[in-house]
Amino acid sequence: MAWGLAVVRGRSMLPTLRDGDRLLVRYGAAPKIGGLAVVRLPDGVVAVKRVVRREADGWWVERDNPAEGVDSWSAGAIPDSDVVARVVRRVWPPRR
Repeated sequence: MAWGLAVVRGRSMLPTLRDGDRLLVRYGAAPKIGGLAVVRLPDGVVAVKRVVRREADGWWVERDNPAEGVDSWSAGAIPDSDVVARVVRRVWPPRR
């Protein structure tokens, strides 16, 4: 499994993550319930979401900011093939 960096865009994960935060990710790693994952939404947008539970047809993911963004409440469960990476940690900014 490869490592990489992802950049947060938008406000759907406030207050946990902010626009411009840099994340260390592990491509191909299985998501962890309660953790964060980089997922491909049905419209093709790649986004960071919180993993809530495993469903029969994929992963239920949600945004931390209920006023912004798309998650499984509107898009349904995310299939395994659309889970891009598991977020390991925020690396920038180093403190917040």
